[in-house]
Amino acid sequence: MTTSRTRPAGGAGEAGPDRRQWARADATRQALLTAAQRVFADRGYADAGIAEIVERSGISVGSLYHHYGGKAGLYVALWEELTEEQEDSAARAVSAARKAGEDDPIALFIAGARAYLRVCWERREAARLFHGGEGPSGSSLMRRSRAQHWIAQNTKLLHGTAGTPAGRAGQVLSLVLTTVIGEAGREIATAEGEAEAAEIIDEVCRILIRLAR
Repeated sequence: MTTSRTRPAGGAGEAGPDRRQWARADATRQALLTAAQRVFADRGYADAGIAEIVERSGISVGSLYHHYGGKAGLYVALWEELTEEQEDSAARAVSAARKAGEDDPIALFIAGARAYLRVCWERREAARLFHGGEGPSGSSLMRRSRAQHWIAQNTKLLHGTAGTPAGRAGQVLSLVLTTVIGEAGREIATAEGEAEAAEIIDEVCRILIRLAR
C-alpha cells in the first residue's frame, strides 16, 4: 500500500492487538482502493461518485474520508501504488541482471524497461486509468514530476558514471526512450490478450535497443 503509516514497535505479545488493528485498517484501505479503481474504470474520474465507491467497498463514508480525504485522495493513492510497483519491478530486474553479471548499460536498461512494461499488462485496469489523462486538479503536474524523476533515473543508468554526468545528447536520448516506454505502456494496457501484450513488449524492447545504440 502507498499510504503513509508507522507500525507499532514491540514484541509479538505486546503488539498483538495493535497488529490486528493495523490489519483491519489495511483491509479497509484495500477495499476502498479496489472499489475506487473499479468505479473510476466504469465511470471515469469526473463522473465517479463517492456514494458508489462506498457501496461497492462496503466501507463507511467516514472511513473513506478518514483514510483518503475524498475522491482525489483515492485517485492519488491508486496512482502511487501503480507507479511504485512499476518502478520497484524495474529496479529489481536491473539488480537481478547486475547480480547475474550483466554490466552493459543498455542491457540493464532493457531489463528494467521490460519489467516496467510487464506491470502495465498485469495492472492494466489501473494503468488505463492514468493513461487517459483524466484526474483531479494537480494530477498532470504530479505525473510530470514522476516522469522527470524516471527520466533522471534512466539517464543515470544509461550514461551516468561516478563523477561524469550525462551530456545534453544523453539527456535527450533518455527523454526519448522514456517517452517511448510510456506510450508503449498505454498500448500494452489496452492489448486484447496476454500474447498480444507480450508481442508489443518484445517489439518495444527491440526498438529501444536500436534507439539506445
